[in-house]
Amino acid sequence: MSSSYLIALGSNRRHPIYGRPRDVLRAVMEELAALGTVSARAPIIDSAPMGPAQRQFANGAAVLDSEYDPPALLAGLKRMERAFGRRKGRRWGDRVLDLDIVLWSGGEWQSDELTIPHVDFRERDFVLSPAGAIAGDWRDPVSGLSVRQLAARI
Repeated sequence: MSSSYLIALGSNRRHPIYGRPRDVLRAVMEELAALGTVSARAPIIDSAPMGPAQRQFANGAAVLDSEYDPPALLAGLKRMERAFGRRKGRRWGDRVLDLDIVLWSGGEWQSDELTIPHVDFRERDFVLSPAGAIAGDWRDPVSGLSVRQLAARI
């Protein structure tokens, strides 16, 4: 059975093949097709770094329709991050690629490795702004608010 996922994308380091962070996100939006069907792509925005990150981020979002359950999709996203050159490092540090499952058509999911909805997405304009462009009517199963309503609160 197919599920829909809202995926947040971020990059703030150049890639040796794809180049600038915006170009990394454009490339990964194509690569996401390996995990399902990309039914919507948000415009890419620039956002300020958080925590110890030093460089400006490029952020985007995609809606992915996939046969994978949440843990299998997470594993696929983590493989994709590594394939694009992501290495383990400091939380909030600079990275070539960051992919997060924000929402899922199945509602909530909780395991040691994964929480859906993403724990911090409600306070992050760099997630809600691109997500609102493609999934504004999607609802947070915890608050009951739409992505558009959550974005308006920031």
